[in-house]
Order: sequence, then C-alpha cells, then structure tokens
Amino acid sequence: MSYLTLSLTLIFVLIPLILSKTLKLGLEKDTLIATVRSIIQLLVVGYILHYVFEAEHIIFMLLMILLMIGAATQNARKKGSAIQGITWKLFVAFIVIEVLTQSILLGLQIVPPTPQYIIPISGMVIGNSMVLGILFLNRFTAEIENHQDETELILSLGGTPKQAIHNQLITSIKASTIPTIESQKTIGLVQLPGMMSGQIIAGADPVQAVQFQLLILFLLLTTAVVTSIILGFLSYPTLFNKRMQFLKLKNKE
Repeated sequence: MSYLTLSLTLIFVLIPLILSKTLKLGLEKDTLIATVRSIIQLLVVGYILHYVFEAEHIIFMLLMILLMIGAATQNARKKGSAIQGITWKLFVAFIVIEVLTQSILLGLQIVPPTPQYIIPISGMVIGNSMVLGILFLNRFTAEIENHQDETELILSLGGTPKQAIHNQLITSIKASTIPTIESQKTIGLVQLPGMMSGQIIAGADPVQAVQFQLLILFLLLTTAVVTSIILGFLSYPTLFNKRMQFLKLKNKE
C-alpha cells in the first residue's frame, strides 16, 4: 500500500466527522484526537518493533510488554477512579493475565519463544484485557450506585460484605464478558477476524490462518473472564471499612 493510497483511507475518518457535525453528536474532537494519536503511535511502535525484532533481546521484549501494560493501566484507571486503589488493581490484573497466558503458550510450546510471536500476542491480550476492564468498571460502579440501599440492608441484617455485594459483582462480571462470548458465537459467519484475514491476504494457507485465529479467540475468552474476576475480587473489599460498613464511592476524577 502506497502513502497515497493510505491517505485516501482518511475518507473513513471524514465520514463520521461530517455525520457528527451534521447531527451535533459532539464527537469531532475525540475523533480527530483518536485519528492523530493512532497515526503517531502506530508509526512510532512500528519502528520500535522493527528494532526489537531485529535485536531479539529479552530485555527489550519485556520493556515493550511493560510499556503496553502501563499504557493500558493509565487508560483504564480513568473509568474506575471512584474505586480506591484502582491503578494498582488494574496493573496486577494485566500482569496476571499476561503471565498466565504466556506461561501456557510457552510452557506447552504452542508458539515459539520469540519477540515476533510474544509481543503481538501480548498486545492483543493486554488490549482486550483493558477493554474488558473498562466494561467491568463501568458496570460495577453503576451497579454499586444503583443498589446502595440493598447493600446496606444486607449488612444491617448481619450479612458479610461479600454477601452484600455479591449480586452486583456477579452481574458486572457477566455483563463485561458478554461481548467476547457473543462475538465468538458468530465468528466466521458474521465477521472474519482481522488476524485471519490479514494472513490470508498475505498469502498464508487459510487452514493455518484459522488455526492461529482460534488460538487468539481462546486466549481472549480467558482474558475476558479472568480480568473481570480479578478486578471484581480486588475491588469489592475496598468498598467496606474494618467494621464492615459500606463506603460510598469517591467522586470520579
């Protein structure tokens, strides 16, 4: 693809800008920021990855993964700022899911231990974990705010914090995993995943492309469930004090 052809793809940015302006949706600023950031970030990352792949040094690979985890934490924390200590909770969740998935992949020799495999897969895992974390935090804080009276009633009747928050916690975990599960139900029928399509366009064997895509799909399923569970069970204890009294959420930043 030439730079001229690439520039023509900006038409797909212009369309939502026009619609947003016409319908007064107020999305113009965010759309422009997202477009500029994506261009700059991808170009910079492209050059960095070229260097990391050529060097094939474990330190560079680990630094790249930590950079992705740090960026994901910083982005997701804004949606959960009402929960005490959400920054370290997100960081722990992303670290755990990364260690878990890579341990299985490398331990069972499913993929080679090279930056060309580890970094792109880590990016997909951490990125999906970030999105699922944001979905969970949005739903969890809404559930807490909407059921404060119910929570306090259960506590007043002798219930434990875990019992008082159980319904909100389970509802939030289930709700945040629905997009991942539902998308897998129609994969290949409604949508052709980007990784598989990219490999086929590049001339790879379609069956092999499907195999790699299935690997990613199964990884993302684990990511969805484990991320929400870790965040949920790390977050709910901070909603209560030592006397098991319910604390209101902090004002969001």
